Amino acid sequence: MEEPIGVMEAAPVPQQRVEQPLDAAVRYAEERHWDVCPGTWLEPGDGAERCSCGEAGCAAPGAHPTRADWAGQATGSGAAARRMWSRHPRAAVLLPTGRGFDAIDVPESAGFLALARMERLSLPLGPVTRTPDRRMQFFVLPGAADKVDALAQKLGWNATAIDLRARGEGHYVAAPPTRVGGSGVVQWARRPTTANRWLPEVEELMSPLAYACGREAADARARLS
Repeated sequence: MEEPIGVMEAAPVPQQRVEQPLDAAVRYAEERHWDVCPGTWLEPGDGAERCSCGEAGCAAPGAHPTRADWAGQATGSGAAARRMWSRHPRAAVLLPTGRGFDAIDVPESAGFLALARMERLSLPLGPVTRTPDRRMQFFVLPGAADKVDALAQKLGWNATAIDLRARGEGHYVAAPPTRVGGSGVVQWARRPTTANRWLPEVEELMSPLAYACGREAADARARLS
């Protein structure tokens, strides 16, 4: 049986590194050996910033791929990344999932509660992002996307019902310091460091993540009743 998670247990966000997209993309490729892909960027116009894609009402302004074959454009070379971002210095930094890692995507409130519990229990943790649309993404070993639904069901949860998602092959995450429209920037809730170079298996993190998402879903239903 899961131990209840206290409301005051949420983990803090570390101080963020001030970095340009080009420098971040090169560092991810060279230090973490992650593939990187430049995305769209924000352009000034009519007193506001708009996405370089030009689409009115863009769902993720300045933070999505520029072309359908974006996955083939991704590179693990620092030199190639430098050339790409030199052409568009403000381009979003996109990291394809299903290669060096998969990502478990959860609501921010559930993510912080689960993160605090993981750290208290000394569970292995990889990098974790926090997005302006109030989501958190936990980096785990590739292959997680194929296991999440079954793992959640085994724990007594329906992954879709509790808003627990997985991003694997064919998907991506936006990495810091990508800026999403006027909403803010993607941040590290847990930065990539030498200590978390080896990523955990999704099975190691699934229980606290599913429990926190289930609690959040139940609280949301209670607020609506």
